[in-house]
Amino acid sequence: QIDILEDPVIKNVIVLQTVLQEVRNRSAPVYKRIRDVIGNPEKHFYCFTNEHHRETYIEQEQGETSNDRNDRAIRVAVKWYNEHLKKIQDEEKIQVIFLTNDRTNKEKALEEGITAYTCEEYIKSLIANPDLVDRLACVSDEGKEIESGKIIFPEHIPLSKLQQGIKSGIYLQGTYRASRDNYLEATVWVHGDAEENKEIIIQGLKHLNRAVHEDIVAVELLARDEWVAPSSVVLQDDGQNEDDIENEEEKENILKTAVSKDMLRPTGKVVGIIKRNWRPFCGMLSKSQIKEARRHLFTPADRRIPRIRIETRQADTLEGQRIVVAIDGWPRNSRYPNGHFVKNLGSAGDKETETEVLLLEHDVPHQPFSQGVLSFLPKMPWTITEQDMKYREDLRHLYVCSVDPPGCTDIDDALHCREVENGNLEVGVHIADVSHFIRPGNALDEESAKRGTTVYLCEKRIDMVPELLSSNLCSLRSNVDRYMYMIHTLILTRNSRCLYVDFNRFPSHRLAFSCIWEMNHKAEILKTRFTKSIINSKASLTYAEAQMRIDSAAMNDDITTSLRGLNKLAKILKKKRIDNGALTLSSPEVRFHMDSETHDPIDLQTKELKETNSMVEEFMLLANVSVAQKIYDEFPEFALLRKHPAPPPSNYDILVKAAKTKNLEIKTDSAKALAESLDKAESPTFPYLNTLLRILTTRCMMQAVYFCSGMDNDFHHYGLASPIYTHFTSPIRRYADIIVHRLLAVAIGADSTYPELTDKHKLADMCKNLNYRHKMAQYAQRASVAFHTQLFFKSKGVVNEDAYILFVRKNAVVVLIPKYGLEGTVFFEEKGKPTPRLDYNNEVPSLTVEDTTLRVFDKVKVNVMLDASNIQHQKIRMVLVEPKV
Repeated sequence: QIDILEDPVIKNVIVLQTVLQEVRNRSAPVYKRIRDVIGNPEKHFYCFTNEHHRETYIEQEQGETSNDRNDRAIRVAVKWYNEHLKKIQDEEKIQVIFLTNDRTNKEKALEEGITAYTCEEYIKSLIANPDLVDRLACVSDEGKEIESGKIIFPEHIPLSKLQQGIKSGIYLQGTYRASRDNYLEATVWVHGDAEENKEIIIQGLKHLNRAVHEDIVAVELLARDEWVAPSSVVLQDDGQNEDDIENEEEKENILKTAVSKDMLRPTGKVVGIIKRNWRPFCGMLSKSQIKEARRHLFTPADRRIPRIRIETRQADTLEGQRIVVAIDGWPRNSRYPNGHFVKNLGSAGDKETETEVLLLEHDVPHQPFSQGVLSFLPKMPWTITEQDMKYREDLRHLYVCSVDPPGCTDIDDALHCREVENGNLEVGVHIADVSHFIRPGNALDEESAKRGTTVYLCEKRIDMVPELLSSNLCSLRSNVDRYMYMIHTLILTRNSRCLYVDFNRFPSHRLAFSCIWEMNHKAEILKTRFTKSIINSKASLTYAEAQMRIDSAAMNDDITTSLRGLNKLAKILKKKRIDNGALTLSSPEVRFHMDSETHDPIDLQTKELKETNSMVEEFMLLANVSVAQKIYDEFPEFALLRKHPAPPPSNYDILVKAAKTKNLEIKTDSAKALAESLDKAESPTFPYLNTLLRILTTRCMMQAVYFCSGMDNDFHHYGLASPIYTHFTSPIRRYADIIVHRLLAVAIGADSTYPELTDKHKLADMCKNLNYRHKMAQYAQRASVAFHTQLFFKSKGVVNEDAYILFVRKNAVVVLIPKYGLEGTVFFEEKGKPTPRLDYNNEVPSLTVEDTTLRVFDKVKVNVMLDASNIQHQKIRMVLVEPKV
């Protein structure tokens, strides 16, 4: 009942140590929430250490179970508290109320003269706060079951038997992944290294057996003659009648279409739940059609989550609102799980509400930084000390500048290039030394590690580190001295002289970290060294401003000369990378122009990339590769690296087939062969074709991931064609880079190590969290773009645009509108309209609608509009205008 305890109405509560220990053993997330409530001074929640108090500690009696002993300890503590409070001379008598959902314990308490209630009884007695009843969790399924009592699902096998079955190979353990498109189908990804039966299909309500997306489940494989193929049918659960099981059986029959034997996949059924991964779910109330009803269905925003039955008296108020609901249980005779209302987020469609929903749904930590975290920030005004300078080099005399998107305040990289005495060039990539301010193991470090990454939404940035660091002390803005890590590539040339600077003359100097390369004019690295440093950025430029300086014949100052040197070297470095087999892929990126008053999008266009974008990228890549090699040489077992696995050959089928329709051959046996094929894939009459092919190639790729070098032996980065790679250049917005900075600092003797840094198992666990956070951040960013795109088209009405077909499906085509970088699906089957004759050819691939054949990369015209018929799942709707079908 943690949701009840968190409610502002509930105050003056004593949580016994016995209870707190039990909660800790059962659920770490709930334990953290109860500790947070105890830590909130406004709630007046206290923990009483009854197990360490002379008058409340009790020994376990002979024959008494530990559970019975704990129940008795709780009653003893309540009695003692009652007696203790009687001694207080106060006109107002304080009544101690014992809350328990354990029936036996409550009965014994009443026999012993203790005032005791179940949580439900107590909350229902608070007549001044009737809304609290909605937040009650369903403790047991008794009294909540469907009146018919009809058993719908098979019983779950107990955990002890499941574990024996998994050991003996009767059952398989895996993660349950529900389908977005078909609520009667799921897949289970089997844990372990076995190659066969890695992915098991589950079809039909009884076989799904009350598993929820991301649960850890036990599965029993069905006999081969019962195996099925993945369904191509789209089925959404939109029924209101919970008892209509016959209708479900009809829908299940739709799934059983005749398929060839080679399409059949291992199929199974869920026999038990090993671990529930339930979380609070965002969504909307589907109000019951029965007047005065208290029982309603809640429809989650995530289509992979089943609808949840809740009881509420506030249905009229909550209609049209985004709400949060938690699942309490799922009895065998209930079509849907039971749950309870947690909180109201606000009106559906409201910008603030929808942003909150997408952050919650993608598990993005976005609460303000706590005082405990902020207490580890440097005290202002902050100044550099002699101790700070001990392992640092003063590089403030260098003409360093940063180049970033407009409006960027979290600047974590800067560059310089100059000639040195022997005619070579010195190039420096300077990275903010965030690890100087975030020390291992403190609350600030733990919070940054948990967040893993900064999340960039269309109008909002969720920082990984507090703003004092991200936009101030660590941000490499010009005209402020900063400490940084600089990867300094000496591209050696003439007349270099080290300047010694009197620190006292610089009241605003800051701490930093650096790396130095020496290169010749062919961009060949002659020396690399790393050093902690202090720099002073002379200019903070946008990509456009930097490009203008490079192109302007009138500008020849030190910063512009440095930029020209960097740009020239970057072109050589890029050519080398591409010759080596690195891929240049494409994905349409969208930029919104916002109305300054309403903050609604008024224009939408694809981002234009300049030469300077590529210039910065080349040196960041080079820095990452150089650092990766250094930390791996120094710590072969503990280096945090990043790899990009090569895609399996089958991933490329769609690309190869699509290219074939334009008489082009794409070779996929190596990254180099693929890169060369893409370079040659040009059409004089169809210039956009090459971009489309590169966008399609991006879809074939695997996800790049962080890993610990001691736990893996495949380091290769496929997309960059690099044998080793890491992330070093963005410590303000990526926690992986902070760990890499710490490893590098130890490698050069600028900092000391700590146990977790050289524990490969802990590093591997950290990588797992970082990979999860990065993936969720990407999904949240896409959801934010999708929502703002909907806002844009809401005010536009119907827009007619050119588009290209990217994918062909059985009953639809997926198109891309280059003008907006917008992708959408054109369906040819609509509810309530006659279905046209459809002929799908997987080999070409093509779709013939009546007499019109549509192929991948065909240019079409579409009408684009916002479909707001489902307020929860508003979407951009596209209709084919040309060719007319």
